[in-house]
Amino acid sequence: MSTLPNCPKCNSEYTYEDGSLLVCPECAHEWSLDTEAESSEENKVVRDANGNILNDGDAITIIKDLKVKGSSSVLKIGTKVKNIRLVDGDHDIDCKIDGFGAMKLKSEFVKKI
Repeated sequence: MSTLPNCPKCNSEYTYEDGSLLVCPECAHEWSLDTEAESSEENKVVRDANGNILNDGDAITIIKDLKVKGSSSVLKIGTKVKNIRLVDGDHDIDCKIDGFGAMKLKSEFVKKI
């Protein structure tokens, strides 16, 4: 009989395998036994349009005119943005643009300065 790890959420010893996942019947928590896949998601690398790695605090420029949803404004090509912050999600850059305000951008439309 193989020994399965206890549930990381409630520490129950009654875990079981369901395909590639482990399941806890007491709290219904599901997790993957493959910890390498989880660590690669945590260490996600964000790259700009040229393939340069972006980090928190970098300065970037916008490489394409971007229409802003809910507004008639347009972010022009060449707009400089300082002190970016990387976040999870579809729009992976959170920043404050001078004269415009807080904005979320996709990394494919920017390049590192």
